[in-house]
Amino acid sequence: MQSLLLALFLLHTCPPGGASNLYEDLTLLRTDLALRLYRSVATASNQTNLVLSPAGAFIPLELLQFGARGNTSRQLAQALGYTVHDPKVREWLRAVYAVLPSTSPGAKLELACTLYVQTGTPLTPCFMEQVSRWANSSLELANLREPNSTAMLANGWGPRQITGDGPVGSTWERGGGAESAQLVLVSTVSFQSAWRQQFSFSDTQLLPFTCAQGLALEVPMMYQMAEVNYGQFQDPAGHQVGVLELPYLGTAASLLLVLPQDRDTPLSHIEPHLTASLLHAWTASLKRARMEVFLPRFRIQNHFDLKNILYSWGVIDLFDPLRANLKGISEPNVSESSQETTGEATATSKDSSIVTVIHCLFLHHSQKYILKGSQPCFPFSI
Repeated sequence: MQSLLLALFLLHTCPPGGASNLYEDLTLLRTDLALRLYRSVATASNQTNLVLSPAGAFIPLELLQFGARGNTSRQLAQALGYTVHDPKVREWLRAVYAVLPSTSPGAKLELACTLYVQTGTPLTPCFMEQVSRWANSSLELANLREPNSTAMLANGWGPRQITGDGPVGSTWERGGGAESAQLVLVSTVSFQSAWRQQFSFSDTQLLPFTCAQGLALEVPMMYQMAEVNYGQFQDPAGHQVGVLELPYLGTAASLLLVLPQDRDTPLSHIEPHLTASLLHAWTASLKRARMEVFLPRFRIQNHFDLKNILYSWGVIDLFDPLRANLKGISEPNVSESSQETTGEATATSKDSSIVTVIHCLFLHHSQKYILKGSQPCFPFSI
């Protein structure tokens, strides 16, 4: 049942030190790629509630680009729309990844990727150097031939440390091929922050939330009267939408909510028209407004198979032991790829943790605005 769709876009950011046309193009490209991933996952999960991190999925693929050769390299470049072998692309991505990990009072963002290598597997010096310089990545030796070794590696990562709920072992044991794996890439994106203006626990109450199928449910609804950035726009198909920005503590991230103005317009009619350029234009046109904001309190945890999604994107050779060309790394192929995600919104904060394993209403009255998230909406963090 679809009641809320959540995509965590932790890399919808401008590069440090200003942006040339190239950097603007790359920022838009990455955001469009994130939207593509969201649509692919939403389709595969039958439009259930979901939280995802494009960064958590793309960083391991970028690392693999350093070692991919031939058709395997071409398929990765075509799927991502860029290649890390382009010096300007590599420079931009390194600059973005360098400023993302941050810790400040009330806010914490962690980004990392670990490449676990079967003891005795030879790696090329060039690949090892690239790993050490990419998105807080590192290399570690491990015995990947032990039963459930991939599950144990994933469970040792950030989500358990931050939320207390790491990936459930059974979800990481679905795929085969772990017994012969020589390389396992585990990336983690963890974000924990208080709202800049917190919702009051005492104001949270049970209110109706209308699901996509028209079913109304009583859910805990958070409330606050706040100064927010808000705008009313029209998508390319003529649908009227309201866009609200709720900032987290500090200035690095915000929650952007896109909600159909017409309650009879399904969210599914809006989503296909969302693009990076459109979102950029909307966010640049938001105005300060004092609003009553109602948002459901929620917790989402899900698991999805990235392998099938990458297959649909044309990344095929990577998962075939007879066709994968990773000679820039070593000789093994990639057998599985998946992502485990957890997202939670409460009155005081927003927590999200993502682990990726690659196994190798808006109302207006008398100048008073009310945003009532009592129907499906499209929120994402920027």
